Amino acid sequence: MKAKFTGHDTFPLRYGWLYKAVNYLKNNGNLSSSIESSVQNAIVELGVGKNMVSAIRYWAECSGIMTSDGQEVTADGTYLLLGNDKSDAKDPYLQNIESVWLLHFWLNFNHDALTSYRYFFNFSNVQHFQKTQLTDECIDRAAILCDGSVANEKTIKKDVDCFLNSYCVKHKKGRAKDSINEDNFSSPLSELNLVQDTGAGYFVSDLAERPDLPVEVFIYALLRFADKETADSQGTTIAFDSLLTSPYSPGRIFRLSESGLGQKLDEAQAYKNSTITWVDSDGLRQLSFERTALKNPTKFLNKIYTGARKHG
Repeated sequence: MKAKFTGHDTFPLRYGWLYKAVNYLKNNGNLSSSIESSVQNAIVELGVGKNMVSAIRYWAECSGIMTSDGQEVTADGTYLLLGNDKSDAKDPYLQNIESVWLLHFWLNFNHDALTSYRYFFNFSNVQHFQKTQLTDECIDRAAILCDGSVANEKTIKKDVDCFLNSYCVKHKKGRAKDSINEDNFSSPLSELNLVQDTGAGYFVSDLAERPDLPVEVFIYALLRFADKETADSQGTTIAFDSLLTSPYSPGRIFRLSESGLGQKLDEAQAYKNSTITWVDSDGLRQLSFERTALKNPTKFLNKIYTGARKHG
């Protein structure tokens, strides 16, 4: 795993950025960071400054909607944000909360490059923490996960700041407790309420049941994880504990409690044509699935956008 604690220039993900990126690439733009002429053209076409171009490129790459060379839209980016000759884009402006949950999964289901948010959602066991504590923990574990080749403390601290600013809704200082700072709704990830800023550098991210997590996104994530875990063995079962605590698992990425994961598995099993069987009896807790389902987990996402369940 390589370290990736820079690139966003401290800018949290903002609404509209991912659509800007794929639309720009569709029109023969190039978001490569190594070609100065491409950067200058992006500044003009996207209507933002150089640092913000870097941030847009960073989030487009980390979410997996753009190839790492900054030249092409991926299948995921086409599916959600761009559309093709066969179908329209599902949700280019992230109007559905289901799309934001999906984006959260894409950002964190990546074992090639380590960021502070990928560390937190896949490896950290803290639920109540100080920013300084998370920074120190990230520095220590990143040195192990990335074979000692990581950024310095100052760089990781900025990355942790960017992570928390992306996922948290902040309250206005000096106002009533329930007075929300509207400026912090610029990041769609804050709508998921996975991390709460309690003030004075303290944060909470409890393991919970997540009734607002769409079952379709959960099944998609479940199948993606199953494919990853059983790729070598071609197996068709996964232990409950692995679904709950293994890195890149639905339990980890969605911050599910033990009871929350059980409830989501019940929903997944009851879902029409899910081909998922969940066993919890006589000390045996495991998921069984058909390997054919791993070939097209996106079909479950399609059901989200039939009838377009809007949030707001």
